[in-house]
Amino acid sequence: MSDLVERVREVLPAVRRDLENLVRIESVWADPSRRNQVHRSAQATAELLSQAGFHDVQIVSEGGAPAVIARHPAPPGAPTVLLYAHHDVQPEGDRAQWTSPPFEPTERDGRLYGRGSADDKAGIATHLAAFRAHAGQPPVGVTVFVEGEEESGSPSLGRLLAGHREVLAADVIVIADSDNWSTEVPALTVSLRGLADCVVEVATLDHGLHSGLWGGVVPDALSVLVRLLASLHDDDGNVAVAGLHESTAAAVDYPAERVRAESGLLDGVSEIGSGSVPQRLWAKPAITVIGIDTTSIAAASNTLVPRARAKVSMRIAPGGDAAAHFDALRTHLEQHAPWGAQVTVIPGDLGQPYAIDACGPAYDAARAAFRQAWGTEAVEMGMGGSIPFIAEFAAAFPQAAILVTGVEDPATQAHSVNESVDLGVLERAAITEALLLANLA
Repeated sequence: MSDLVERVREVLPAVRRDLENLVRIESVWADPSRRNQVHRSAQATAELLSQAGFHDVQIVSEGGAPAVIARHPAPPGAPTVLLYAHHDVQPEGDRAQWTSPPFEPTERDGRLYGRGSADDKAGIATHLAAFRAHAGQPPVGVTVFVEGEEESGSPSLGRLLAGHREVLAADVIVIADSDNWSTEVPALTVSLRGLADCVVEVATLDHGLHSGLWGGVVPDALSVLVRLLASLHDDDGNVAVAGLHESTAAAVDYPAERVRAESGLLDGVSEIGSGSVPQRLWAKPAITVIGIDTTSIAAASNTLVPRARAKVSMRIAPGGDAAAHFDALRTHLEQHAPWGAQVTVIPGDLGQPYAIDACGPAYDAARAAFRQAWGTEAVEMGMGGSIPFIAEFAAAFPQAAILVTGVEDPATQAHSVNESVDLGVLERAAITEALLLANLA
């Protein structure tokens, strides 16, 4: 095992260069003008896997973004492990808020900054390092599956799994797209919240009106929308929509000072909701207003606004059903509009939550690998965010053990400006995966 650890460390400098080159590719599938960059990213990923020793590498698409599948057959009697990552990234947002250019990898204080440096091109780097450490001849079968539209909700993943089921079939599935408890303590993610979002539009007038002539007599749509959105929470910040599911979170300590430090909560701003932090983050529903369409301040006039819209995002606790939760949200929005305003709810994405029973030989092998690589036990944690495709993997391959791991940590700022990966965590994640392949044999 010590030899294997050393071999990981030997290949890491080259793997880091590969990661930096991937970060330089602006693979934002959500931006139609940069979809050619996603194709470029898929090609770069396929070339890296071929160079690592995979002889069966293909770029596939089922009406969506290009994905990469690379296969190394299992020795007789050995299991096959599917290693998942994605090569598409979130849009970078306001580039002026980045300390260094988002698509120019930059090291500062032991962290590598850049869009996708962690989420999830570091997942690709982890798989490359683990495979190279075994000199391209691991003791188990290895299939690498690198998706190209995860940040857009994986709309064609179901077709990819169905169309390539035979080549993707595995005994163990490792999804390297999650978090660690800290830079010193690893984590095995065992639950994830689901997702349902929608756009709600309210209308009160068939045209705008002079606010001085009609204000105080007829309602404007923006005031209605504000009151409607406020009805989604009670005064303590708990979700106030009826009929939503709540589960039970792992009993781990998550002190208030850690919440404040990791979230960037401003002085004087309090937490919302009731219950422990893990309960609120992992096992209760959450609703967030993530966008509003109305007249901008720059274009505002003394006019009653006739229509206004908002995008509402809901997270669903493990054990709940995304479609049923959307129905409950829609019912609430339709029934709580003040003053008889007209409400239209336009459904968006749905993603099921997922809970993992982390028992059995594959999980034992993973825990041993974590201990060997990190020198400490892995925390079993939930994830407040959503990875809906995990439920699709579970449905497609019901006999496979699913391990949700990753290279992120609380300072990663995935999806935000100044995203980064801790280089020490990247090393330990690569060692963990290399050891896992050995343990599974």
